[in-house]
Amino acid sequence: MPDAAPRPEPFTPRTAPAALEDLRARLRATRWPDMPEDAGWSLGTDLVYLRDLVAYWADGFDWPAQEAALARLSHFRVSLGGLGIHFVHVRAAAPAVDHLPVLPLVLSHGWPDSFWRYAKVIPLLTDPGAHGADPADAFDVVVPDMPGFGYSDRPTGPPLDAIAVAGLWAELMSVLGYARFGAAGGDIGSHVSRYLGLDHPDRVVAVHRTDAGLPVFTGDPADLAPEERAWLEGAAAWGATEGAYAAMHRTKPQTAAFGLTDSPAGLAAWIVEKLRAWSDCDGDVERCFTKDEILTNITLYWFTGTIGSSMSMYRANAAIPPAQHARRVEVPSGFSLFPGDIVRPPRAWLERTAKRGARDRACTRRALRAVRGARALRAGAARVLPPLPGGGDALRASTPSPDKKPPSPHQQGWVGALDACIQGARRDCDDHRKPPLRPWAAL
Repeated sequence: MPDAAPRPEPFTPRTAPAALEDLRARLRATRWPDMPEDAGWSLGTDLVYLRDLVAYWADGFDWPAQEAALARLSHFRVSLGGLGIHFVHVRAAAPAVDHLPVLPLVLSHGWPDSFWRYAKVIPLLTDPGAHGADPADAFDVVVPDMPGFGYSDRPTGPPLDAIAVAGLWAELMSVLGYARFGAAGGDIGSHVSRYLGLDHPDRVVAVHRTDAGLPVFTGDPADLAPEERAWLEGAAAWGATEGAYAAMHRTKPQTAAFGLTDSPAGLAAWIVEKLRAWSDCDGDVERCFTKDEILTNITLYWFTGTIGSSMSMYRANAAIPPAQHARRVEVPSGFSLFPGDIVRPPRAWLERTAKRGARDRACTRRALRAVRGARALRAGAARVLPPLPGGGDALRASTPSPDKKPPSPHQQGWVGALDACIQGARRDCDDHRKPPLRPWAAL
């Protein structure tokens, strides 16, 4: 008999009280290192800041409330490739236009992340009408945890690379009944989205990426435009000063995993330094993330025990053959690039590596309008993001205090940019309107 088709099962995140008490005891018993006076963040995570964060984590942070808010999303797990894969699946609030299916969208996260990264944008994408946008632009949204991240299983053998994960996501979308879909992501998720476009061009309507990744180029530099060569040099310089974490992940992830899996303070130090360095926060990480948001992300890593397995994906991706990096994405592609990005690729590189969407100019205009609207928040307007489905307010952002900078365009504007690029490609392509392969009415 043939194997039964994978069937998603509902999943509810739930932490045992004993595990929470163990975490708090470990936090209170932290053995702190010394630190040169006035070093601040110059040598890594600031000791003064981390002490404050750990004290709040132990005695002020309400993990059960955060977990309950996240649980209001629709969670599932399904067996794919011998691994249990966790994902969030939220259908569009608006009915299909002209009785045709809504476009599905799979969002891929990076490191140090999980499905949590997209918790705030899920309502914006599935119910744009409730937030002042066109209800017809609603998506069905699927947000999986990569293997070794979040509530997905950790591979017992070699870690999976971005190519393999893209294959799993294509299978997941088939299981959910989606013949055609859009793909979006950033960081590691940017690479996964790229390989979805490369290896499944018959199914992917368009690709949206919030970065182009660090460049890999094995050809003759003379073949590159001057701005491309400058970008490669800038990326190499960034790696020399800020890339030590990635070198550890690529080469000796298991060594770091022992300490980070055993010490919650060490885990927090490893992650919060990157959140600060990679966000548009002017040195104050809490201008972009509240303590609760920071600790929700870190606590997910702690209770799932996935810091080691998540780091190991860097090793797998480092082994991808150079020829794979040289492939050009022929699926219509869009990129969201912002002033606060770590490295900003020139247009020449983007056009070398990916096909511009057929509605590129219109997409760009719409994206710019979205970004300008986000920039208007810098004038001191209230920061308003929707609550999670079911009324959960634990992750809802609030009006910033006068000394806090409003969220950056990177945080607020990419939703509009994604919608602009994907919707443009979608309107140029009627194939996404094919009936679902195998709809699951319960999902």
